[in-house]
Amino acid sequence: MKDNRKDNRKRALLGIMLLAAFVLWTILIQHIDVQRAGPHETDIGFATFNIWFHRVTGVHMLVYTITDWLGLIPIIICMCFGLLGFTQLAKRRSLLRVDPDILLLGAYYVLVVLGYLLFEMIPINYRPILIEGSLEASYPSSTTLLVLSVMPTLKYQADRRIANPMVKNAVTVFVIAFSAFMVIGRLVSGVHWVTDIIGSVFLSSGLFLIYQFLADYTCLKKVHMKSETSNGVQ
Repeated sequence: MKDNRKDNRKRALLGIMLLAAFVLWTILIQHIDVQRAGPHETDIGFATFNIWFHRVTGVHMLVYTITDWLGLIPIIICMCFGLLGFTQLAKRRSLLRVDPDILLLGAYYVLVVLGYLLFEMIPINYRPILIEGSLEASYPSSTTLLVLSVMPTLKYQADRRIANPMVKNAVTVFVIAFSAFMVIGRLVSGVHWVTDIIGSVFLSSGLFLIYQFLADYTCLKKVHMKSETSNGVQ
């Protein structure tokens, strides 16, 4: 139990550090090597690196389209967990009886969406290309943020709820392969500056670790309370 709590505290600390890294990265992007680039000559931080990487990868709209459509998979996963929570609520007839990690998961997903909306309203970077004739906000990469925020929760929940080790391993392989394909796909598609992808990695990783910390904490607390109750009865 003590080792689990220690590991969980380390997880929380790492999550906070990653969120701090995201904040610092966001500030640096607005102040270091800022040059005008892109179709409308907007200000881009780390411009030399961003422009070089964009020239190396080029633009591949087919990859962009594929990763865009595959972005529906994390949304479907969110809906499935939402259905699980609703089913528990309907059966148990109390929000307090819904599994705490599922309630936290719903709040976590809402937080991810709010983060996305915030950066849509306050653009930091714009895309290096026009999408259907429009210049869109690009920081952090919304698809990367969605994938790296949601897919780890699928593995986490599978590890908690599935007993069959083969199924668990299959979920793990799927999550890793899908996440890697999507991140690499967004990188090489050329629709984002590379710093937009990096920012998404910092933000999504930090948010997930904080969610995992809170979910594990509630689980450990529940186990501890049950243990104390059992000892009291004895």
